[in-house]
Amino acid sequence: MPGTTHCTQHIRGHFHMTPYSRLQQRSACFALALSLTAGLGGCANVPRHYVRMAEPGTTLTALNAHPEIYREKVVMLGGTIIEEEEIGPYLWLHVENRPLDQDYKPHRPADSDAREAGYYWVIVERQQLPSQYRHWARMTVVGRVSGTQPSKSEPVLSLLYVRGWGMNTAHDGIWEKPYDPHYLPSAPAAIGGELGGGPP
Repeated sequence: MPGTTHCTQHIRGHFHMTPYSRLQQRSACFALALSLTAGLGGCANVPRHYVRMAEPGTTLTALNAHPEIYREKVVMLGGTIIEEEEIGPYLWLHVENRPLDQDYKPHRPADSDAREAGYYWVIVERQQLPSQYRHWARMTVVGRVSGTQPSKSEPVLSLLYVRGWGMNTAHDGIWEKPYDPHYLPSAPAAIGGELGGGPP
């Protein structure tokens, strides 16, 4: 019969999957979706070009141990602001380190006595950060290692990009340096007096 022939051809033209093969296919698709989501999530927290610029796997421990290696290089760290100072035209943020996870989000070190529980400074021109930065509970920082200032012993980063998370999402914010981040600026005058002297 014509209908039967059509039906038979239709069935023969399809690959019949067993329940086990269907389960395998669904598991593979689910795993792929998870991996893509994780990868996109990390890039969403920090723009991809800053991730490429930053020295991979940099930690505060490495910065403290080998400051000469990282000078003028771009690094990415996490942290929370504990105090701020105004020195000349710059705002200095004293930051307690918070190691970054695979999505570039900062978290408390597992051991509060570990070397990663240290501090560093972030320097940015005054009036540039969004007003809600004082409400940030944690932040992801991308900055160029500028060296140390005579009165401060911790590493100093000249800010290129920051993402802040507040206790309330209304306080979340993002800031990036208004000019091309690939441009290598001179060290701020507040650091070591290279361009006219810092504070006494």
